Amino acid sequence: MKRLFTAWRARPWLTSAFVLSCAVTLFFAGRLIFFTAYWATHREMPVEPWMTVGYVARSWGLDPRALDAAAGLPEPEVKGRPQPLAEIARDRGVPVAQVIADVEAALRDLRAAEASE
Repeated sequence: MKRLFTAWRARPWLTSAFVLSCAVTLFFAGRLIFFTAYWATHREMPVEPWMTVGYVARSWGLDPRALDAAAGLPEPEVKGRPQPLAEIARDRGVPVAQVIADVEAALRDLRAAEASE
């Protein structure tokens, strides 16, 4: 630690840049570890009303746009943000169970198409 203070007194800008780059590296390494651990434990989650299409697609390892198209759901650009399945059901005036059933059927179809390739 004494060497760091000595280096900072001799070259404050260079030492500050080094410490800042170390902090940024640790931040992004932490994010990488967190997201890797999170998605490793959240694979093929059952579809629930709070999930967005992007979350479901990422959990199942599929393309979100393909899932949107296969399930007949609106893309995020419609409202400018991703919509939870419950909100899509409310906007359509149908029960959320029907939207979930559509998404699950699309998941099965996309998995079957992936397996046949």
